[in-house]
Amino acid sequence: MIYVISDSLGETAEFVARAAASQFVGSAIEIRRIPFIDDESAIEETILSAKENKALVAYTLVVPHLKEYLIQTAKVHNVQLVDILGPMITEIGKMLNKEPKYKPGLVHQLDEDYFKKVEAVEFAVKYDDGKDARGILRADVVLIGVSRTSKTPLSMYLAHKRIKATNVPLVPEVAPPEELFMISPRKCIGLTIDPEQLNGIRTERLKSLGLAAQANYASLERILQELEYAEKIMKKIGCPVINVTNKAVEETANIILEMIRGGKIR
Repeated sequence: MIYVISDSLGETAEFVARAAASQFVGSAIEIRRIPFIDDESAIEETILSAKENKALVAYTLVVPHLKEYLIQTAKVHNVQLVDILGPMITEIGKMLNKEPKYKPGLVHQLDEDYFKKVEAVEFAVKYDDGKDARGILRADVVLIGVSRTSKTPLSMYLAHKRIKATNVPLVPEVAPPEELFMISPRKCIGLTIDPEQLNGIRTERLKSLGLAAQANYASLERILQELEYAEKIMKKIGCPVINVTNKAVEETANIILEMIRGGKIR
């Protein structure tokens, strides 16, 4: 019998124990997992049971005082121990010249963070550029503004911070989706920009597409019309507005993240 004990779920130690046991074909090895060990009495009870069953104890305790108590108790009762994580944590600490957190369950928190990030990225792609207005109702943040105000890059940047963001272009000839007026104004962020800078950005964009720089899309008159229209929509919604002139995407994103942390977006 092998007892697997952990101050978290104990999945790691059980997986390693089963992998090792599989090398002994024909041997019936029972693995008993005891998770969420958080006090000395549970450790002592497990060690006494392991002694009675002549069992091996594999562990992934990371809380120092619990680990030390386990080692001492096992020694007193002559129970064999296998430390699954300790040597690896020690060597990584030496490599990084850094102290570990000694906090149970961090691997599961990391996994959860990873999947939240993936979910947010998929959300940003699915609901980019107003493709599906239903995303407005499901988003953490809705970015609105005229073309070339960094709405898509901002959505992706925020997604990597586990924020579900969608964006909606504001065009005078197209009525904004009614969902914009159904959500809290505090979930919506307007993006505006200096007309001259936007003129330069759009002109370069046309050149990169092999189109004439004189197209209406990049004309200053058209840009002023669009910005005026966007301003009216933002005022109607009552949302905060960020001027992205001369701002990098990271800079604008950090402003939005600060707004979220400060409870100004919810």
